[in-house]
Amino acid sequence: MVAVCSLSDVVVRRGAKTLLDHVDFCAREGERWVVLGPNGAGKSTLIRLLSSRLHPTSGNVQILEEKLGRVDVFELRPLIGLSSQELAETIPAEETCLNVVMTAGYAVVGRWRERYDEEDDQRARLLLGAFGVAPLAERPFGSLSTGEKKRVLSARALMTDPELLLLDEPASGLDVGGREELVRSLSTLAKDPATPVTVMVTHHLEEIPAGFTHALLLREGRVVASGPIAKTLTSQNLTRTFGLPLALEERAGRYFATAVPLSR
Repeated sequence: MVAVCSLSDVVVRRGAKTLLDHVDFCAREGERWVVLGPNGAGKSTLIRLLSSRLHPTSGNVQILEEKLGRVDVFELRPLIGLSSQELAETIPAEETCLNVVMTAGYAVVGRWRERYDEEDDQRARLLLGAFGVAPLAERPFGSLSTGEKKRVLSARALMTDPELLLLDEPASGLDVGGREELVRSLSTLAKDPATPVTVMVTHHLEEIPAGFTHALLLREGRVVASGPIAKTLTSQNLTRTFGLPLALEERAGRYFATAVPLSR
């Protein structure tokens, strides 16, 4: 299968801190990846690399057959669907949710002089509906709750029919009902052969949609385990990743982890 994005011996440093430490990663056509790890593991740094919003200190990053550092990122970004907190913070508070979704077509975050047609409007509304926020189309983005913003950004990520879909903690800020609705939507996407290669970051196993195929576990910027989800998500690997004895349970394609009780 063709590699859609990859990291080869990638290091990212900021000052004296190493955010990613000699990381190898490759996502191929048809794969759905979840990236797990504690705070500071390097998960969001990985997403920033794959979204062409950060360059590595050393190593190679390939995105859609282009090498980061040798490609015009402004031509590359419309091919990448992205939902992240970093992106949310750049969106003008007064922008309507409909415009937040539509402007993905130009990889911008505020509507200015771009041209949109009725087809763009209809697709944006359809995507807002798919994530349960169609009634918010004319609301200012800044007036939404954190969970509502996450759903609007998930809709935006699909606006351009991207070749790579990146979701950085899409369920954070959602209540249980909202989380389950989002997970159901993402599971439907994951099982659709037309959906692009997807890389999703989360802290919580219960947020992994059914249908995801692979997992990458990170701790302190290093890879703990990587590969097909059934082989990679194990109690042993999760214990190494989170530094706490964990028991893993799988039910109908969903995963749950609980701390192992201390023996007396």
